[in-house]
Amino acid sequence: MNVGPTETIEREVRIAIGAAGVIVGNLYVPPGARGLVIFAHGSGSSRLSPRNRYVAEVLERAQLATLLIDLLTVQEDAIDHRDARYRFDIELLAERLALAKGAVREWPDTAVLPVCYFGASTGAAAAIVAAARTPGEIAAVVSRGGRPDLAGDALGRVDAPTLLIVGSADPVVIGLNEDAMRRMHNAPVELVIVPGATHLFEETGTLEEVARLARDWFLRHCR
Repeated sequence: MNVGPTETIEREVRIAIGAAGVIVGNLYVPPGARGLVIFAHGSGSSRLSPRNRYVAEVLERAQLATLLIDLLTVQEDAIDHRDARYRFDIELLAERLALAKGAVREWPDTAVLPVCYFGASTGAAAAIVAAARTPGEIAAVVSRGGRPDLAGDALGRVDAPTLLIVGSADPVVIGLNEDAMRRMHNAPVELVIVPGATHLFEETGTLEEVARLARDWFLRHCR
């Protein structure tokens, strides 16, 4: 069902996070959008990541709205680049992701759209934790080269249908995803291994496969 606006909406958004300041994102809502995907990027990356931007464009062409957002403030990001202080703080990242979900529920353009999460690397763990905290509110989760193992006990509570995508040349992360999958009892979960792909899916055609898999998963579950 299409419930989005009749004209394309594209803008920068700023979400207040209390005393820490604001986090910044880029919102894109195509005409007739049928769902909204919030991106949680991985450690050391940002909302301007060309990989996530490519996936977002594929989703947008399929009438899925996207919100690519930096979960750290500018000041926190500068500190993190010096000492990696925040990138593995899954609880903090999940809290920020939940704040972003709350914000989109207040914007008229996105208020009624089903919400999904797309997480990469540590962002995948944050997406799972955030989804587990709000049962029944997240339509689907997709992890790209993710670390769902870092979600801990949230793996057993998340009820959103979850797709785990890992490259065949990323054996350590494959094992971590297989272990995480065995702990996910409350949600439909699938693991797809993309042939020839390393952790960042930089090989020819591999990121395109990620985007296709993510698009199809979100379209299947965004209802």
